[in-house]
Formats: sequence, structure tokens, C-alpha cells
Amino acid sequence: MIIVNVKEGENIERALKRYKQKHRRIGVITELRNRKHFTKPSVERRSEVLKAKYKLKKSLQIG
Repeated sequence: MIIVNVKEGENIERALKRYKQKHRRIGVITELRNRKHFTKPSVERRSEVLKAKYKLKKSLQIG
């Protein structure tokens, strides 16, 4: 459960913005999406390696 303390005289929009930032930082949505289905560790590792290769290739093309 995410708790955001609202300071006295603080605008509700500002408090809501802090709540959303905290929600995004914790990664609640991404964790829920990952828990929807199980991926084997080997498949997960393979996708990480492919993603790293793609990022490296992109960075070498730009730079």
C-alpha cells in the first residue's frame, strides 16, 4: 500500500502527482504484468541478452 502524506495547505493535484510518481517508481504495474504469466528463467535471460544487443547496436549507429 502506497502512503503519501499530504502537507498542510498543499494542493490536492500536487499530492496526486507525488502519488503517481511513487506508484511509477515502485513499479506496481510492471510487476502485475509480469505476474500474469510465468516465463522460464532461460527465456527471460535470452530476451535480456537480445535487448542488450539491440541497445548496443543502436548506440553504435548513433555515436
